[in-house]
Amino acid sequence: MIRVSNIVKYHGPVRILDGISVGFGKGQVAGIVGPSGSGKSTLLRCINGLERFQEGEVSVGDTIRLVGGPVSPPTKTLLTLRRAVGMVFQQFNLFPHMTALDNVLSGPVYALGTARADAIATARRLLDRVGLADKADSRPSQLSGGQQQRVAIARALAVNPAAILFDEPTSALDPKMSTEVMRVIDDLAGDEQFQTTMVIVSHDIPALRRVADVIVVLEQGKVAFAGPTDEAFRPGGPAATLHD
Repeated sequence: MIRVSNIVKYHGPVRILDGISVGFGKGQVAGIVGPSGSGKSTLLRCINGLERFQEGEVSVGDTIRLVGGPVSPPTKTLLTLRRAVGMVFQQFNLFPHMTALDNVLSGPVYALGTARADAIATARRLLDRVGLADKADSRPSQLSGGQQQRVAIARALAVNPAAILFDEPTSALDPKMSTEVMRVIDDLAGDEQFQTTMVIVSHDIPALRRVADVIVVLEQGKVAFAGPTDEAFRPGGPAATLHD
């Protein structure tokens, strides 16, 4: 579903991503781990076209392709990419003037051109799925951090993406709220009918061990390991020394 080939990314003179190649299959749940500064979040932002990279290529499915270089991808390509690949950020990024329901509706209505009346039922179903059916009319300021993040997940799901990228979805939350959010991700990961690829950058190692099919370990901008979760966390394995 997603193929990253030889990505090189600089921030000024610093080489943040150093020739990364990795792939994520349809319906797969992948965890990305590694020390702070290893390039985890930058990789996600390159996949979703939020950051330009200098070399390499990102492809999504058979038709979407980003190529590294000094020129930004065409706007049409970026729009197509972001309809196919949703993203859930650390800081929620909800529209503060909109209710939870309107936040979830924003993708289908404004990005896909779906009539609001036709999208409401799906939006309410998604809010119910993340445990917030009773908060449809609440604005972000009236919600806890965990509730806001769950609305953000529902919003990402609303455009029926092929993949969702989660960038430290619980890092801004206290343990109780983190549990609420991870329960939603657990539910999605355990649903055999849910065929959306999920790529999760997180320091919540117990959660990743529970939900991820594969683990990618980044070190100094390179892939140190990419393979089954059990192998990554076996005693002496490449991710065994990591902790939450």
